[in-house]
Amino acid sequence: MHGVRTVKAWALAIVVLMAAGCAATPPTPSAPSASSSVPLAASSPAAAASAAQGSAAGAAAAISGVPALAASASAPTAAASQAAAAPGSAAAANYADIWQRIRAGFGIPDMDGPQMQPYVQEAVHWYTTRPDYVARMTERSRKYLYYIVQEVQRRGMPTELALLPFIESAFNPDALSSAKASGMWQFMPSTGEHYNLRQNMFQDGRRDVMASTRAALDYLAKLHGMFGDWKLALAAYNWGEGGLQRAIAYNQAHGLPVDYAHLNMPAETRNYYPKLQAVKDIIEDPQRYGISLPAVPNHAYFKPVSITQDIDVTKAARLAGITVQEFRSLNPAFKKPVILAATHPQILLPYDNATQFEQALADHQGPLARWTAYRVDHTSTPAALARHLHLAEATLRQVNDIPGHILIKAGSTVLVPRPPQDDANVSKRVAENAVLALAPDLPPLRRLRLVAGRGDTPWTVARRYGVSAAEVARWNHVRENTRFRPRAMVVVYTRKALPHPSEQQLLAERRREHEQQLRVAELRREHAQALRVAELRREHAHALRVAERRRERARTVLVAERKRGSRHGLRSSRHLIRVAER
Repeated sequence: MHGVRTVKAWALAIVVLMAAGCAATPPTPSAPSASSSVPLAASSPAAAASAAQGSAAGAAAAISGVPALAASASAPTAAASQAAAAPGSAAAANYADIWQRIRAGFGIPDMDGPQMQPYVQEAVHWYTTRPDYVARMTERSRKYLYYIVQEVQRRGMPTELALLPFIESAFNPDALSSAKASGMWQFMPSTGEHYNLRQNMFQDGRRDVMASTRAALDYLAKLHGMFGDWKLALAAYNWGEGGLQRAIAYNQAHGLPVDYAHLNMPAETRNYYPKLQAVKDIIEDPQRYGISLPAVPNHAYFKPVSITQDIDVTKAARLAGITVQEFRSLNPAFKKPVILAATHPQILLPYDNATQFEQALADHQGPLARWTAYRVDHTSTPAALARHLHLAEATLRQVNDIPGHILIKAGSTVLVPRPPQDDANVSKRVAENAVLALAPDLPPLRRLRLVAGRGDTPWTVARRYGVSAAEVARWNHVRENTRFRPRAMVVVYTRKALPHPSEQQLLAERRREHEQQLRVAELRREHAQALRVAELRREHAHALRVAERRRERARTVLVAERKRGSRHGLRSSRHLIRVAER
């Protein structure tokens, strides 16, 4: 009886495993859908295979007595690494190249309305009239498209999203916008930190091919969950979710539609999805637009390899048998000439070179890194620090990107050549928290006393001595539009370095200062004398005016008395004249 039960159990297990194997077999492109309720994003062969693999995993887990939920609890980064490492998959095997696979996964409706169609046509015209630009852009995408498509379809998303780096950065992982957005997916620093993209002295996760793709798709999935529409999610990706929410709230309050065409958006966002639609149209039918797409095979271009020791970029490229330029195109996140193992990074290598690298690394004898981190104890100039570390100043500046006229502040971390006896990795604390703090190396302020020339203003003086007009005005307690009096004293503080004067120059400077003081004293005496002369002239003129008024009054009285013809009056008049003359 026990043997019969055992046979039945084995038979049941074999049947279940056979059913799971059948479910995992990818359907052919011409096979009809099993159910009309399957979402459009999941109707692609990659999504169907993913769902079948999940069913098989659940069946296997049920046989072993483990809940099916545990089979799908793997970390996203591990799944991403597996997707990048796989040279091909059953779901991808039916496509001649990556372009055919992308076309089969399109799932966002086209913009066919009269309001948005002109924007799409304008974007199509822009791309089709620049075939060289399209050729460079698509050629750059060859290294990254397979991995991005794998990740998009693994999440059940429409493959239009894999084309988004064409719009964001033209598939340039080193792209940096004027707003400080960086990488292939153009993450702002704050958004990158929110999605765990490391940004420190040694690496910028926004330029990491795998990490930035994971973060971008996480962000897009979140936006799609917020707005329920891929076009609006893409608008929020470009504009910001806050701006789109305000636009939607305004339209709802005014009884207006809340679709892409009717929302009030900035011009850049208004043209954002039409550009993606244009790229989609060109890839859908490149011959129609006279565009030739490069051959991009439908298998992995690169493979992630973990490192456990600090290693120079040049050394890693040489061990892998590729150029430094090729290595940096796959690993643009590393900002310095050395890759630190403390943060457990993965380097990406062409698939055929990854095995060569691992073998060469295992056989390598000697140090892998020529550079290490050094913490600066005191604020100093690059020249002084270079002398202290016994290396050339040019080397210190070049490796650490230190410009001229700069001080290195205390607490900073700089890269320096590794001592021959030092083979230890840089610590995780330094690798994650290192900063290079710089300050301008300015000479002390020098006070100058100048004599203003004819027509001098704070603007002319400021331009002459390399300071601002506001500073000159503040130092001399005047307004910026004030015109200085000729030969007036003007005070200026300047940082211009002056040569060390000789004894003859010092004597000449003192002689000039003495002559200037004499001239100022002479000007003051002349000014005081001119004021005194003017005062005397005013006093004399006043006395003359008073005497003239008195004589005029006396003559008036005399004429009046004569008209009376009275002798008594004449005597009185003479008396009045004498009184007036007194």
